Amino acid sequence: METNKAPDSVHEAIDKIAGMAYKAAEAFGEKGDPLKNAEQQLRDNYRAYIHDNPITSMGIAVAAGFLLSRFAVNGRE
Repeated sequence: METNKAPDSVHEAIDKIAGMAYKAAEAFGEKGDPLKNAEQQLRDNYRAYIHDNPITSMGIAVAAGFLLSRFAVNGRE
């Protein structure tokens, strides 16, 4: 009789874990939409800024690349 309880316990544990995973995925799905919208808005803002200020954007990109290269070189020493 005890051997029949082990599979039942395993099934109950799996059902509980599956339920928790479903709830987590559902919550993440609800939270994911605003994050996707915020990301799209940020991307649109960057594109508009680059379109309106191409020379400034190029200067920022060059400066950022220079700083990143300096950090990379200093990190190896």
